Amino acid sequence: MLTLDQVYKASHVLKEVLHPTQCIRAKHICPDAEVYLKPENLQVTGSFKVRGAYYKISQLSDEEKARGVIACSAGNHAQGVALAAQKNGIKAVICLPDGAPISKVEATKSYGAEICLVPGVYDDAYNKALQLRDENDYTFIHPFDDENVIAGQGTIGLELLDQLPDLDAVVVPVGGGGLISGVAFALKSLAPNVKVYGVQAAGAPSMVKSLADGKIECLDSVSTIADGIKVKEPGENTFEYCRKYVDDIVTVTDDEVSSAILALIEQHKLIAEGAGAVSVAAVMFGKVPVKGKKVVCLVSGGNIDVTILSRVIKRGLLKSGRSDTLAIQLEDKPGQLVGVSTIIAKLGGNVVSVHHERASEDSDITDCILRIVLETRDFAHIKEIREALTAGGFRIVER
Repeated sequence: MLTLDQVYKASHVLKEVLHPTQCIRAKHICPDAEVYLKPENLQVTGSFKVRGAYYKISQLSDEEKARGVIACSAGNHAQGVALAAQKNGIKAVICLPDGAPISKVEATKSYGAEICLVPGVYDDAYNKALQLRDENDYTFIHPFDDENVIAGQGTIGLELLDQLPDLDAVVVPVGGGGLISGVAFALKSLAPNVKVYGVQAAGAPSMVKSLADGKIECLDSVSTIADGIKVKEPGENTFEYCRKYVDDIVTVTDDEVSSAILALIEQHKLIAEGAGAVSVAAVMFGKVPVKGKKVVCLVSGGNIDVTILSRVIKRGLLKSGRSDTLAIQLEDKPGQLVGVSTIIAKLGGNVVSVHHERASEDSDITDCILRIVLETRDFAHIKEIREALTAGGFRIVER
């Protein structure tokens, strides 16, 4: 069983490799709560995962180190293992899902690890890693279901109590459950009154379903932009720790995650990956009961592929009322565009693009469709512009 001594020992060992991540006040994430961010996206390798991986590898015997290590990962654990192996001078083989972000694959390579891309998701990479372990006698470094790994992640709990001794709640991303197991164990052992809430993606609710059913469940499929927590099945150890120490686990949608990523960029100049932002999304959208509380959102990682980031930002703008697309049916005659743009300009909307379509099959032969993309302040601003256009005699159609 995991002990506090293990967590304290891990904290001591990790001092030689970690960046300190101080909590940041986040005033606008939830006006009804005193919210702080624990920015593990600024950690070495861009994620908390280095904590568990480094501590686990530090505890291997010389014989185990000589044989080399193997791991499976959606990306962040891979980088933690690769860095730890490099610093210890041992061979590392990493199995990653073939859909892992290119940035994570390349970063893992940069630490000197040998990469094996596996078709499918995390669980497929896991099975391949076990096969290679047996064939080559490697030491397997589990990404979450290992007590030394969990102890390493639990060092975050110690840091939170040191940085915010009077905190009321912590909100933690959940995939396989290693992070929340360690954090919850440390917090509940030292400050039992602190609430620990987990957050999973709605498209990958493996721990939520397992806890609801009272036994470990394996999902048939998972789908979410939060690739770091896209796990079909929780671990045996982590399931038990969550059942014992975690107060509740909720889910957030990909749209909510996109909005949280956008909020972190705009308000705090922080880049979070989908998995790292689920904790913020849960607080932003009222999924956890933190009104009037001092709460920490654990931003677990920032290794997001820039190609995905651009799409996430666009989605976040749409879902937070910062962007709108209007399709306006017009009579095809001079002056119509001037009338539309004048109304939009007077109300402070910013036109990003304009597309003019003639000869639509379901409109009159003399009509056209004006498609406009706008930058707006919020949903109330969108409503104001739409109502003004309608009052001005223009017909908005849904397309």
